Amino acid sequence: MKPRVWAPLAGAVDLVVEPAGERRPMRGEAGGWFESDDDLAPGTDYRFALDGGDPLPDPRSRWQPAGVDGPSRVDDPESFEWTDTGWTGIDPAELVIYELHIGTFTPAGTFESAIERLDHVVDLGITAVEVMPVAEFPGNRGWGYDGVDLYAPHHAYGGPAGLRGLVDACHQRGLGVILDVVYNHLGPTGNNLGRFGPYFTDRYETPWGQAVNLDGEGSAEVRRFFIDNALMWLRDYHVDGLRLDATHALFDASPQHFLAQLSESVDALEDELGRVFVLIAEDERADDVIVRPRDAGGYGLDAVWFDAFHHAVHVALTGERDGYYASFTGLTDLPGILDRAAATGGRRLVACLQNHDQIGNRAQGERLSHLTSVETARVASGLLFASPFVPLLFQGEEWGATSPFQYFTDHRDPGIAQAVTEGRRREFAAFGWRPEDVPDPQDPATFARSKLDWDELKTAPHREALASYRALIGLRRAAAS
Repeated sequence: MKPRVWAPLAGAVDLVVEPAGERRPMRGEAGGWFESDDDLAPGTDYRFALDGGDPLPDPRSRWQPAGVDGPSRVDDPESFEWTDTGWTGIDPAELVIYELHIGTFTPAGTFESAIERLDHVVDLGITAVEVMPVAEFPGNRGWGYDGVDLYAPHHAYGGPAGLRGLVDACHQRGLGVILDVVYNHLGPTGNNLGRFGPYFTDRYETPWGQAVNLDGEGSAEVRRFFIDNALMWLRDYHVDGLRLDATHALFDASPQHFLAQLSESVDALEDELGRVFVLIAEDERADDVIVRPRDAGGYGLDAVWFDAFHHAVHVALTGERDGYYASFTGLTDLPGILDRAAATGGRRLVACLQNHDQIGNRAQGERLSHLTSVETARVASGLLFASPFVPLLFQGEEWGATSPFQYFTDHRDPGIAQAVTEGRRREFAAFGWRPEDVPDPQDPATFARSKLDWDELKTAPHREALASYRALIGLRRAAAS
């Protein structure tokens, strides 16, 4: 690999080759790019130094074996032997999605160990797993929404080779893979993009600080950075689709919105590879512009998360009316919700009874079965699978798992760690939860509590709940065929 980096804010860039730390000047090219004539072999560790400063990881690093602060390593994609040459993608009309978090899905919490549980997912009737973000984030444990090395699969999960192995194993079983990606912000630790170029702007405000620069000076290369990232997951890792986090925070006043450019680029890759890809947005706006075709003025994505169904059912079953539940009354909301499905198209709306946000953004990370009962959650699942929406389950939901899914982090910077802990407790004030009831995200026990207990499948009422979910998903898929 010949290293190349966009660094328009730098006057000079050196390639730093590890372990000796030898600095080799790179050649400046048009548009703020710097290139090296060195051809680094797979497994070589390297960094970039801007204007004689400290070495930094490659913004497009494919492998960060020592985490966000370590050197980048040259990946060798050719060393993996794919077995999915006949795979052409997933049928959007048959989607039944299973959201999972690699770190808590199995005791080992790795890509490789997740393969051991794929047969369970297939037997359940799932057509695609949706994997929570795996781009390199601080520490060893976390939800993944604070990633900073967006091209590098997380080292603690098994790195690039591990992710390829998981995707290949899914395709061997006829199971699609949708990867959750975060383009609206980067995490607070190890985020060096702003030192290389104008990746961020203060012209817009987001809950995470500066917005990504999608429409200001230098934004063409910034947009290219994120679109190339999306295409990498689809092309080089054989992923079948992307779930785009919080697209309402992608501020863009350009003639062509970033999401429209992204969907256009993905369509071109479909034509090139002869595969079907799926793009799903999480977006708070009640606007069909997300899924409207590009030639009709929309962004051309395939589907969008639809939280209203969850909120209505949750209020009906739990009676909670705090926070964002305040505007919902319960089952009486469903006629209006179904009208929205008819207007937008049910298969363009992804609905759920539980997901990582709705569970994990509670003080104790309680599941619906904790707030009601395993039996009540089973009844509610009938509503989901009989609905016109694309159904999404969260790991363990199908058996009424007793483990919570709490918010956990592993920030090594003491200041950031304390800020996260304190901020989490303040965040829950709107729901009336006491600060002392909020688990410390930095405590390893918070992460450990969130791991699934697969032994529960052998006992009542979990065994019966699983049978019910299998039957309902089977009925839905039979009706759709």
